[in-house]
Amino acid sequence: MSSPEDQPHGSDDQPHVTGTTIKEAEPARAGGGGSQRLGDRIFSGAALGSGILILATLAGVATFLLVEAFPVLSASAEDVTGDAGFLGYVWPLVIGTVVASVIALAVATPVAVGIALFVSHYAEARTGRAIGFVIDLLAAVPSVVFGMWGLTVFAPAVVPLFGWFEDNLGWIPIFESSSATGRTLMTASLVLAVMILPIITSVSREVFLQTPKLHEEAALALGATKWEMITTAVIPFGKPGVIGGTMLGLGRALGETMAVTIILSTGGLTFNLIGTGNSTIPAEIALNFPEASGLRLSELIAAGLVLFVITLVVNLFARSIVEKRAEFSGAN
Repeated sequence: MSSPEDQPHGSDDQPHVTGTTIKEAEPARAGGGGSQRLGDRIFSGAALGSGILILATLAGVATFLLVEAFPVLSASAEDVTGDAGFLGYVWPLVIGTVVASVIALAVATPVAVGIALFVSHYAEARTGRAIGFVIDLLAAVPSVVFGMWGLTVFAPAVVPLFGWFEDNLGWIPIFESSSATGRTLMTASLVLAVMILPIITSVSREVFLQTPKLHEEAALALGATKWEMITTAVIPFGKPGVIGGTMLGLGRALGETMAVTIILSTGGLTFNLIGTGNSTIPAEIALNFPEASGLRLSELIAAGLVLFVITLVVNLFARSIVEKRAEFSGAN
């Protein structure tokens, strides 16, 4: 048997690279690397420019609102609608906006999470796809259509229910007296719940589907039932995503204009949710902006500034919750 030293150096079994081949390959690598670096620089610049554009747009909107709202912020209380100053004018609108959004969120979130769990872990594949498709279709329905449906169909349908609340729970201030038309803050809140349902459902469904199969199989292997597996593996893993989807729905509810404007019979602030009265910031702006001028226009823009701040605070708060939850989620 021949030793390695005896084998010919020019054998076909051993690849060899000549100096000429190396010199020819270096320019090609240099050209390819330069092209790649140029592409990286272009992409990095485009991404940076997009981020700066978003921040500049946000700063521009905030600056416009501050400049246009300044006259009413410095005006005397008697010159502002209601003769109670700007705070007295906008405070009832803030309460109506927050209450309507919170009710919508409280109604929609459990239903959306239940639908997402059914579609992702209980329904057959074909049935789950069909239900998911129908839910996603709700997101494509214009808000004005929801508003007309709420005004002509849903509001009259809930009048008997509100009457029952008044007869049996009238000792509670929020059910003190019912409206004969059903155009109440509660009705608007329930329609908002239907409108934000697709957002929360779609986000929750996608998050639940990303649960690692090993987590689910490990829970089942330890003797857990399917529901116990969902509560111990799926829901903890998807909790940050559910919170994020819920906050997206809350942002939609806070800024919804047309549906609330069409349904709600606006009026002064009351604690009665099934009676006439109450309003929201978007509805107030939509109803009065076309004919507003002077200080009245500044009032509406200042109300929009308040809504802008509320939405920004909600998004920042939601982001902090999602990041904190993600540190301890099943993904880690």
